[in-house]
Parts: sequence; structure tokens; C-alpha cells
Amino acid sequence: MTRRIVRNIIQISTAAVITFLLIFFLDRNFRVLPNAIHEYLPTHHAGLVITDITVTTCTSYNPFSSCDLDTSVWHRIDKDLHLGKTLFSHGYLHVSRKREEELKEGDKVVVDVTVGRLDPSVADAEKAAAKGLDIKNEKWESRPAGLWVKRSAKRGASDSKNAVTGIDVLFGDDAVEAREAWSMTGTPLLLDVGRSVPSAHLTVRRGVEHPPVKPVLRIRDNGKFKIVQLADLHLSTGVGACRDALPEGQKCEADPRTLDFVTKILEEEKPDLVVLSGDQVNGETAPDTQTAIFKYAQILIKHKIPYVSIFGNHDDEGSMSRAAQMDLIETLPYSLSRAGPESIDGVGNYFIEVLGRGSSSHSALTVYLLDTHAYSPNERKYPGYDWIKPNQIEWFRQTAQGLKKKHREYTHVHMDVAFIHIPLPEYQNGRNLTLVTSWKEPTTAPTFNSGFHDALVEEGVVMVSCGHDHVNEYCAVDFKEDGKPALWMCYAGAAGFGGYAGYGGFHRKIRVFDFDMNEGRINTWKRVEYGEDVDKKIEEVMIVDGGHPVRPMQD
Repeated sequence: MTRRIVRNIIQISTAAVITFLLIFFLDRNFRVLPNAIHEYLPTHHAGLVITDITVTTCTSYNPFSSCDLDTSVWHRIDKDLHLGKTLFSHGYLHVSRKREEELKEGDKVVVDVTVGRLDPSVADAEKAAAKGLDIKNEKWESRPAGLWVKRSAKRGASDSKNAVTGIDVLFGDDAVEAREAWSMTGTPLLLDVGRSVPSAHLTVRRGVEHPPVKPVLRIRDNGKFKIVQLADLHLSTGVGACRDALPEGQKCEADPRTLDFVTKILEEEKPDLVVLSGDQVNGETAPDTQTAIFKYAQILIKHKIPYVSIFGNHDDEGSMSRAAQMDLIETLPYSLSRAGPESIDGVGNYFIEVLGRGSSSHSALTVYLLDTHAYSPNERKYPGYDWIKPNQIEWFRQTAQGLKKKHREYTHVHMDVAFIHIPLPEYQNGRNLTLVTSWKEPTTAPTFNSGFHDALVEEGVVMVSCGHDHVNEYCAVDFKEDGKPALWMCYAGAAGFGGYAGYGGFHRKIRVFDFDMNEGRINTWKRVEYGEDVDKKIEEVMIVDGGHPVRPMQD
């Protein structure tokens, strides 16, 4: 009796699976199911599919010229294809799009896009003939700016892996795509603009959009964890112009040289986490901020390195606000960046936890990241740069205190560290400050001290590191009233060739933090881009031992 029941269950289950696969196959190719049911299948595109693409150009001196199209049919990609660099002319990419369930009989879906002067149908026909294929029903349609679009009205075209579900534009011959399921067409749009305008490249997403990879950070099995801090990359739209590059007189393109340096250090140091500590984007030379962001993101994604980011004073001087940038960065693979609470000042006040080794669910290391804003809101009274606000400090205190009970469950020494962009006033004016290496330029900290340094010390943070002052690359420790080390304050040394470096022949640097959770120890060193020390650890120093800041050994 029992065997008969089991056999019947197996037969019913098998029949159900076969039926599902048959329906899945039929619907995949012939759309036999009603929309209400089809929407639950894996092939369904929950978002929009593109039904057409075009380009408009207009001139301000011609009153009959317009870059606008019927908004009930067309959505404009809000990027001037001329990047505002032409005096009178502008250009925009437009897409027509629908939800899959809104498609009607005969509606066409874009299944391929390319850019070029010649009709790609000729090349396609030659390739198909060589393979004995018939493609007479697949026609390329011409659009302005050398754009060619292939559309299909076949049933199920919207479900195919070739269905175009997103269109965007990136700029410059060095532009790269960082998003999953997106790819660039490779040939720039044919726009009648001068060489001063970076080339505009179409980038296309096909198929279903998947959630980006978000790794869980964890201490290695040997008890180690490594952070590389990338400060002041100053990336542009296009290759950018080098500033203060050494050796002098040698051809230098800023962004390629910066990114080559970053790639070399990532491949040699093999970090578990990268902290981007602000001024990733050189706002004034980045009329398309998104393009600049993708340059560093693509390298980190390619190397499968998790990363977090905060903003500097230049990041939002281009085409995107801090909030818009963070919205974008949060969607990228391997990015653990977050906007943080909307109720406090700034964008990018958050923390991340690094779990203990193995399968531990306990935090071993907490990394705090805070927005130091940009320029002083009261230049007359407090000239210079902005400061961390009281509600940010209160958020930090409450967060740190709320985590302490959970952190005590970790069986080894738990540590807290922090990263900011603009240095604290104590970087220069701290009590009994002891430096590893020396000042190389004036410290441009806020002239108003809001007390964040004291909050860090009181909550047990052992180290804070910043960027902003490109040529400063020291670490410094100050002391409590009882003579014990209070807090290590480090500079990363700027990595980017798009920013200044003109104090005393500075060579671009990247700072590394090596955590040994077995001993509660942090060692830090720098890597240099040029010179006789390119393959060495520079000025390595232990700053924390047993979970507490220590005096430098050379002190």
C-alpha cells in the first residue's frame, strides 16, 4: 500500500514537471499563457523592454530646431551628447519602451543595436549565407548619428536573451561598462562635434536585470584581513590631464596612469576590501560623472574585490549629486556602499561589519565611514572646509554604543576603525602629536572643531584615515592625559594623476592596512607609483596591538 502511494506521488510529480517544462517551452517561444500567468515565469522581464531608439539634435539659434519628442511615446536619456561643450548645439538619445504585458500584436522589440556608417545588413547577409541561414525577415533600421536598430515583432521576442531592456550613454575613448548584463557597442555615435567633445558610446542591457553580487566580508582563515585605501583618484570624463607628474616631460594621460597604478597594487596586495575615501571624481573635468565612476568600479569588479566609498569635496562638482551617485554605486557589483540615514547630514554615513573567520556570525572588525561634506557654510567666521555635523556625531555614538554588546560576543579582540575624506583639526593640532614621516603641505582641516576626534576616542575607535591633502602621507598618534596613545590618524597619500601633487616632487601613493585579528594588531604601509621603491613597502609601522593604539616603534 505504501509503495503504491509513493509510486503514485512520483508519477504525479514527474507528470507535473514535464507539463511545466512543456508549458515553459511553448510560452517561451509562442507566448501561449495569459499575461497574468506569464508574469510569474523566469523568462518574464519585470521591467521595461525597448521598442525603438533614436537620436535628436538641435541648435539654439534655430527656433524650429528641437531636441524634444512626444513624451507619451519617448523617454529622453538625460545626457547631452555634446556634454555642454558646443556653444549652440545639443543632442539627446531617446528610447521608446513598454512593459512586456503592455505589448500589443505587431509591436516590435529591439533585439540588437549597433553604430556605423554602413548598413550592417550587408555584412549579416554575407555571414548568414556562409552558414546557410535565411535572415530575410531581420532588417536593420537606420537612425540618426550612425545608429542602427534591429527590431522583431515575433511572438516571444520580448522574452529572448537578446531583447534590449536598457540603453545608456558613456563618454570618452577610455569609457568602460561596470554593470552586470550591460555591454558597450564599441563604436561611438557619429556626431558632428569637434575633438574637444569626448566620444559618446552607446551601452546596452539585454535580458533580465539580476541583483548585483554583494559579498559577505569575513576574516581569512589565517586571522588576517587587508584593506587598501584609494584616496583622491580624481578621474575625469575622457583620459584627463596629468598634473605634477614625474618624471617631467614624459607623456602622461591622467586616468590610464592612475588606473594602471591602482591595478598593479590590487594585484600585488590582494586586499579583502577597498575603501574609496573621496574625490574619486574630478568634478570640473567630469561632465559625465557616471563614466568616471565606472572606471574604478570596473577594475574592482573584474578583480572581485568588495569596496566601500565616501565622497570628497570634488565628487559632486560634475553632473551628479552625492545622492544620485550613491544611488548608482549601490547598484554595482561588489559595492557595499550605502547612503546611510536620511535624517542626518550628508550622504554616505554608514558602517560595515567584517565577520570572524570560518562560519562565525560575530563581527570581528567594524569600519565606520562618514561624509565630511565640502566647503564651509560660514566662510566669514570659519573659512575653508566643512566639518562633521553634531547629528552625524550623535549617530556615530549611538551606533557604536548599540553595537558594543554584540561585539563583546566575539572571542578574539574586536576592533573599530574609521575613514573620512577631509582631515580632522587634530591632524595638525592634536595633543602631543607624534608623526611617522613628516608634513609635506599645510593641513587643510576645518577651522571649526565639531568634536568628532573626541567621539572616536571615547567610543574606542583605534584608527581613522583620510585623504584630501594629496601630498600628506603620514600617520600620527596623539595621547590621552594619562600618556597612553589615544588615536592613530593617517593620510593615504593621493593616488590620482588628475589632482595636484606639486609639493616637493611628490610620488603618488596608496596606503595599505593589514589586520592580524589573532593579535588584535594593525600594521600599515604605503606603496608608491614611481621611483626606486615601487616594489617595496614604504614606512611600515605597527599602529595597533592587542586592540589598542600603540606608540610607534621608532619613537
